[in-house]
Amino acid sequence: MICAVAAPPSPVRTRFAPSPTGFLHIGGARTALFSWAYARKNGGTFVLRIEDTDTERSTAASTQAILDAMEWLNIDYDEGPFYQMQRLDRYREVCERLVAEGKAYPCYASKDELDAMREQQRARGDKPRYDGRWRPENAKGRTPPTGVRPVIRFRNPDDGVVTWDDLVKGPISFANEELDDLVIMRADGVPTYNFGVVVDDWDMNITHVIRGDDHVNNTPRQINMYRALGAPLPSFGHVPMILGEDGERLSKRHGAVSVMQYLDNGYLPEALNNFLSRLGWSHGDEEIFSMKQFVEWFDLRHISRSPARFNAEKLLWLNAQYLKGAGDARLVALMRPFLEKTGCDPDRGPLAEKVAALLKERVNTVEELADAAVYFYRRLEPSAALREQHYMVGLGRAMDELRNRFAHIDWNRVTIQESLKQVVAAHGLKMPRLAMPLRVIVTGEAQTPAIDAVLEVLGREETLARMDAERPRLPD
Repeated sequence: MICAVAAPPSPVRTRFAPSPTGFLHIGGARTALFSWAYARKNGGTFVLRIEDTDTERSTAASTQAILDAMEWLNIDYDEGPFYQMQRLDRYREVCERLVAEGKAYPCYASKDELDAMREQQRARGDKPRYDGRWRPENAKGRTPPTGVRPVIRFRNPDDGVVTWDDLVKGPISFANEELDDLVIMRADGVPTYNFGVVVDDWDMNITHVIRGDDHVNNTPRQINMYRALGAPLPSFGHVPMILGEDGERLSKRHGAVSVMQYLDNGYLPEALNNFLSRLGWSHGDEEIFSMKQFVEWFDLRHISRSPARFNAEKLLWLNAQYLKGAGDARLVALMRPFLEKTGCDPDRGPLAEKVAALLKERVNTVEELADAAVYFYRRLEPSAALREQHYMVGLGRAMDELRNRFAHIDWNRVTIQESLKQVVAAHGLKMPRLAMPLRVIVTGEAQTPAIDAVLEVLGREETLARMDAERPRLPD
């Protein structure tokens, strides 16, 4: 039995190695977060590597999107980013060494030939796998076809078992007879995923590989390559995938899966980090915690072996909690682009910090905050339904008196509330019969924070102007 034994204790070095074939998604962000936290917890180094050898799908835009997402989430790296396409000479050097040592060999089989081979295997009821036809002992006497550039295949051991003690899942074993000779170098000289990963992690002294459990089947192949190279083995930890609330694999239909989409939807990075860290990991019953606390508590042994469930309502709730504690100046900066989309200028109107302070307790996202703030920056016309519901007979006279009082008081919540009470008493009304119409007149809406708080922030001049604009529609 071939048993993978991790290298002796050394300074912890973890890595995050995304492929730039699209945006950074939720699963990738969680992997990055766990790898980052493990390095920070152990005083180690966190490395960023861009695995861009899929030349057909890798783009500079996707690379930048990954870098932007990590910056937004405040997942900082100590080394990198390193790019695989800048390391081609190194992969070729290692590949040539394996060939020279008889641990890899050129294979000239065409795609059509391999397809036919697999079809025959399926017809016999066998598992489709490369049959080793270009292994040196099998290719004796065969002349390589002219004009064909071969791929290079790794010569996997024929027998034995590869076993490792996974940091998340526990002991895992694979029989070598189930693993065929995989391609490690394409005909164009670009390494395949499994080979590039091994060389990179070896060269970068990675001690702990934390990644999604969709890579479990790659690990025995990689372990065999480490052994062939005489390289120290990192410890492996495979994190279960994230499922949607319906138990299906997380996809676009479950909501935003691109990290930066959450920025566009008005989420705070600390809320998303908090949420991601709880997807498959926990520290007792703690729900809300800082990244500092997360690092202090993080332990790979506390990662669940079962898939995590994405809960959009939980994320929304977390975001609301973080919004309540966010600084008002920061919220103004965040809601500015949302306000500008609606034609509002936060620099023209009441002090935006006061608006944010008043509204942030009532919303779940920055986008909702901006939507709730619109009436502070432009007058909203009350709907016919609201006017019919709240404009009772005699309202005009009561509003005239209220306006007169508003024009002469010191402008603050206490005096505004006192003026409302005086007019209510003078006209024999109940407070809602005056306060609700006033809210509709001034904001165009029926649901806002306390009306005295709204008016204090809106200011005397704008309040009186809106009361005057609506006065012709009020019944006397």
